[in-house]
Amino acid sequence: MIPNSSAYDRLTARAARIATIDEAAGMLGWDAAAMMPEGGAAARGDQLAVLAGLSHGLLVAPEVAGDLAEAEAAGTGDDPWRAANLRLLRHAHTRATALPADLVEAQVRANSACETIWREARRTADFALVRPALEEVFNLIRQQAAALAPALGMTPWDALADASQRGVTEADIAPVFNAYEAFLRDALPRAEALQAARPAPLRPPGPFPIETQEVLSRRMAHRLGLEPEHSRLDRSAHPFCGGTPTDVRITTRYNEADFSSSLLSTLHETGHALYERGLPTAFARQPVGFAAGMAAHESQSLIVEMQACRSDAFLGWLGGEVHAAFGGDPAPYAPVNLVRLWRRVERGFIRVEADEMTYPAHVILRFRLEQALISGDLRVADLPGAWNAGMQGLLGVTPPDDAQGVLQDIHWYDGLVGYFPSYTLGAMAAAQLMAAARRAVPGLDAALGRGDLGPLLGWLRANVHGVGSLLGFNDLLRAATSKPLDPADFTAHLTERYLT
Repeated sequence: MIPNSSAYDRLTARAARIATIDEAAGMLGWDAAAMMPEGGAAARGDQLAVLAGLSHGLLVAPEVAGDLAEAEAAGTGDDPWRAANLRLLRHAHTRATALPADLVEAQVRANSACETIWREARRTADFALVRPALEEVFNLIRQQAAALAPALGMTPWDALADASQRGVTEADIAPVFNAYEAFLRDALPRAEALQAARPAPLRPPGPFPIETQEVLSRRMAHRLGLEPEHSRLDRSAHPFCGGTPTDVRITTRYNEADFSSSLLSTLHETGHALYERGLPTAFARQPVGFAAGMAAHESQSLIVEMQACRSDAFLGWLGGEVHAAFGGDPAPYAPVNLVRLWRRVERGFIRVEADEMTYPAHVILRFRLEQALISGDLRVADLPGAWNAGMQGLLGVTPPDDAQGVLQDIHWYDGLVGYFPSYTLGAMAAAQLMAAARRAVPGLDAALGRGDLGPLLGWLRANVHGVGSLLGFNDLLRAATSKPLDPADFTAHLTERYLT
């Protein structure tokens, strides 16, 4: 790799090369979701599989083990960043060497094929159409888990979840989710009763031209601090954030009858993008320079969307901006009406449309189904029935069809298992971080009332974004808020917002 260099330098040069390949794969993934014609799916699957194989091959090359051992023996002195980077390189190598290259490429191809079929299956609400492909995806996922678990000393599900959020296990998650289910059982009917006693929200009449929505979404992303020279906003079936820290790609989807979907998802994805933009540039393309995991990432999208942009203060400013964009009667855009419209609890079928009180129920369902699928206690063929029964048990509703049930999310059909808990752990962390930011930053809410996220963003840059992966999830929270994850901050936030 680099003649006459130290083992650590050779490892970091290799890591940068791997990260560059992964960036290219990420851009191809963004293109597949936002730009690629349907006919390109098969070739795109091959392209992604080859890149995955190249990345995996670089990480498991025979000389890497020797360089790791030599670098660990030499030590990293008193530099915590180098020490953390070396630990993360070792962890990545352990994961990669546990997986055969042919399994890695087979998973990429199976995931790409299944995702393509899923798009049609969701459109037609036909789970049977995608079931064979999903069975193959889970067959390969179980092989992946079986290979990773002994290498990492983890349960099979934990070994999969480790790829999304290191250091948080199903043993940690289950009691948190059980406690939240108990909270929801009492809090949801109380919130519904309080809501029913208040005036119903006025719905802006529309239609809302997509071109106008797009202009508004771009303006809001830039207002929050996302620089246009380092970002793009495009359209996709499922909003997401991708790209690289210097070329961030966010997407949203538009509905001419309701501008809320595009605007709120843009605010959410901008939170993700701001995290990527704030990562430590000194460690770009190094493991320690990446985000601290998906729960940490979700905390940043939700602190922007839910904690800041749906606060009383920010809505007082945002209402005028939205009315200026669409015109008409100003009453639906008044802050008090936006509160009723965007902070409304409702038992629904769709996770991405759920309010912040019922949203965790959707995640709890997926977590429990994943555990059963990985353990073999649940067959893919039985997934729709198990899904519907779980929704009935958690929220008292049953989806009318599979498009509004088991087919609604892309994750499993793209081979992602262990990811869903990050959404709710992130929501809990967002509440905890926002409480700490309010204590630390005088005038934070006054700034939000001017549509200014600068003070909050500055605090996040110092306490979350700029820390990269130097700290694990709980240590990151401990450093920023003086305690590890504490779900009480989230339930206190919900109680104040919905039960008073």
